[in-house]
Amino acid sequence: MDPSVMQNPELASIINQEQQRAMVNEMVGKLTSACWDKCITSTPGSKFSSSETACLSNCARRYLDMSMIIMKRFQNMQ
Repeated sequence: MDPSVMQNPELASIINQEQQRAMVNEMVGKLTSACWDKCITSTPGSKFSSSETACLSNCARRYLDMSMIIMKRFQNMQ
């Protein structure tokens, strides 16, 4: 990143917020793709079945839990 950007705290804050937003969007995309592929095995109808709903919920929870564990490990390494 350009050093002059870091001299402007407002601009640095905006860039940081946008980077965080991009990371969240990437995580949601990966979560959606992984859980969809795992839980939706047939052509979806107008509603998810109860087993699909449970699978999606469990998959998302596990994905987020693992993401938090990985982030904490990286923070501890620094």
